[in-house]
Amino acid sequence: MSDVLHTLHVDLHASSQDRSYPISIGHGFVGSASFWSSLISDRGVVLVTDDCVGPLYGASLKAALGDVSQFTEVVLPAGEAHKDLASIHTILDAALADKHERGSLFVALGGGVVGDMTGFAAACFLRGADFVQVPTTLLAQVDSSVGGKTGVNHAMGKNLIGAFHQPRHVVIDLETLASLPDREFAAGLAEVIKYGLIRDAAFFSWLIENVQRLKARDTEALAFAIERSCRIKAEVVAEDEREGGVRAHLNFGHTFGHAIERLQGYGVWLHGEAVAAGMVIASRLSVDRGALSPAVADQLESFNRAVGLPVAVPPEISTADLLNAMGSDKKVAAGKVRYILLRELGDAVVTEEVTEADITRVINA
Repeated sequence: MSDVLHTLHVDLHASSQDRSYPISIGHGFVGSASFWSSLISDRGVVLVTDDCVGPLYGASLKAALGDVSQFTEVVLPAGEAHKDLASIHTILDAALADKHERGSLFVALGGGVVGDMTGFAAACFLRGADFVQVPTTLLAQVDSSVGGKTGVNHAMGKNLIGAFHQPRHVVIDLETLASLPDREFAAGLAEVIKYGLIRDAAFFSWLIENVQRLKARDTEALAFAIERSCRIKAEVVAEDEREGGVRAHLNFGHTFGHAIERLQGYGVWLHGEAVAAGMVIASRLSVDRGALSPAVADQLESFNRAVGLPVAVPPEISTADLLNAMGSDKKVAAGKVRYILLRELGDAVVTEEVTEADITRVINA
């Protein structure tokens, strides 16, 4: 039996309404046969999960799917280190071997890594199959499952191989967060507070005031934070599906974060941990430019510390190496790195007017 708390919609451009989709937030979706019957109909299903999430929720979801016309399960090794083309081949090989057709539905059960790879595999399969996101981590629920960015990492950088491929539905079952380790949960909170920083000053203030409730996984506080985060993400994606403008603001802290992940080796720090440190740098740069109140950057650092997130670049990474790594990020245009900074709390801007000296000064302050 499922309990729907919120239903949001990602409404794309009028000419693309057939690719708009709902976000369902509530309890008990994973194991609800009635919920899944309306999504599956008579389609075949390719269920993709990993060896951490699969043992927790795979059997429940498979039971809820019932006797689908064609069923394939792919269990991948967990972790960012396996977010690569080899895993995409594994998914596609299984779907092709079981003779799935374009009408089959790919279902991503797991965190952001599983969601990104399943979406990319679906985009590639017979030139495009539908997929559904069932995010089981907080970070995936509020960020990567919404918006249609799919792909894998490359040795030269994070998410350099991929495609825009919107899901048909995002299914957020809050009960999956009960099994989430504290470190993974904290990593998700980094993406939550990002939305307040770039788009909603009141939400940022609410997060600062309710940090202990969130850390304790208070159900009411968590449901509100997830709903507000998803609503902001849906609004941004509806305005700018393919990151030609305002959607770039969602990358606040990510230019630095992606460089940290690459230099450390994918998986040493979680994505949210790297972004958390990156947001502190970006906030301090915004203060350095005279645009942002120092109090906001201080509040962000305090929030990170309270939930167990980093506030600085790992000591083993030099500023020179960080600057070099950022040169191969996806956000480079015409040879220049584009940075997302804050004009003020809740108001982000894209700029190329950040020098290496600026970054060095802020990091070493």
